[in-house]
Amino acid sequence: MCVTRSPPSHATPLQRALSPQVLRKSLLVAFIVGSVLNLINQGDAMMSGQGVSVFKIVLTYCVPFLVSTYGAWSMARLIKPDAS
Repeated sequence: MCVTRSPPSHATPLQRALSPQVLRKSLLVAFIVGSVLNLINQGDAMMSGQGVSVFKIVLTYCVPFLVSTYGAWSMARLIKPDAS
């Protein structure tokens, strides 16, 4: 049984954005979007056996990860903790 914990209500927006649930979703987004973008941007070089830029491959996965995590952080800033 997999138990996931959400960050405490008093957690800062950064702590919420870096929670395991958000990071897991950001990694999934990075894998899917990064793979599609890599195929679009370097697919012809990959299929023909030409050299590909490792830097571009890494960057193509990092950008969707950072965008997804930033979106979670910016949303977490808008959510006010419960006053209870």
